[in-house]
Amino acid sequence: MIAVDNVLISDDIAKEQFVCDLSKCKGGCCEEGDAGAPLEEAELDLMVELYPKIVSYLTPEAIKEIEKKGKYVYHKEFGWVTPTLGNDNEICVYGTRDEQGIIKCAFEQAYYDGKIGWKKPISCHFFPIIQKSGRDGDYDRMNYEPREVLCKPACSFGKKLKVPVYQFLKEPIIRKYGEAFYEALEKVAKDNFPPKT
Repeated sequence: MIAVDNVLISDDIAKEQFVCDLSKCKGGCCEEGDAGAPLEEAELDLMVELYPKIVSYLTPEAIKEIEKKGKYVYHKEFGWVTPTLGNDNEICVYGTRDEQGIIKCAFEQAYYDGKIGWKKPISCHFFPIIQKSGRDGDYDRMNYEPREVLCKPACSFGKKLKVPVYQFLKEPIIRKYGEAFYEALEKVAKDNFPPKT
């Protein structure tokens, strides 16, 4: 276990290698799971505020589901999450498939198109790191939890490119914890877990 500031980080985040391979997984993390994407309390108002700017990226089915369920829903096990089409383990309402069958996030598309300044929920940006706050809010935990089948191509691709998990997820780590935190994590990782050859 690595400790940086008040965050406990699984060694696997430094030791393992991972690079998403969308051509293989098709963005299946937006669809496979027990509920929609977990949302932080501070993200709830953002979902409402930004909705008018991303609605044009959504499918008619998704718009109908959002009108019925709301921009976010409460799940008894996971707290606030994005709604999904139909049951809990179906595609996130904010996801749409492109011509290649790859699921794209409406928020992320609008971000890249310069329409909004928020990329997507931090839980989505972090995946396959699962980040949780401690019960008393005094520390956070970061665990590496790739999906066994879905993420197999990403694990292979990461090994091929020799990219550790924390390097692949540098942007969301900095987004959540800042540059100094990332630099400290990188130093600990390089000192204790030299790159695999």
